[in-house]
Amino acid sequence: MNPLVFSTSPTVVLSTNRFRDVPVVLQYEQTPLIEVVREVGVGFDVQAAIYHPDGTYLAKVKGSRLFLTEAGKKAGLTLRHPDKRTVCELDGQTLLEIQRHEAAALNTHAALYTPDGSLIKCSDNPRPDLIRAGKNALQVGGILMAENLIVGCRIGVWIKADGSCSIGCS
Repeated sequence: MNPLVFSTSPTVVLSTNRFRDVPVVLQYEQTPLIEVVREVGVGFDVQAAIYHPDGTYLAKVKGSRLFLTEAGKKAGLTLRHPDKRTVCELDGQTLLEIQRHEAAALNTHAALYTPDGSLIKCSDNPRPDLIRAGKNALQVGGILMAENLIVGCRIGVWIKADGSCSIGCS
């Protein structure tokens, strides 16, 4: 008989905003970019889609592993594992960083490209094309979000190609 194992989805922090029990933290059009996925025997981890600025799908980062496409191999995408972090880089530029604070808390910073080549930055970098997620607030157009708790929805932040955004979508 297999024992029952109960585990909770981690809280993902994106610019002071916390996402709990939210399977897709960041989505662009119909493409999930940052997701929380269940790993058999491990519990939950973060999965992210990595695209080149020209829109070519390069890889998937799943937890601390990198799954490269042929284009990703040719582009030279790499993964490093400094203390309690997973860092995905392309040509020395950090595209994704996942920091593990504790078993149920993950802090994510990213400069992710979308399938159409748009840039979405989730860090303290200068204002990006569509969205800015800084240390103190998530900025979408003229809206600032800070210190929010988003719980139990299907998509946390859903960005559209026209620059519009929905928060907490079921």
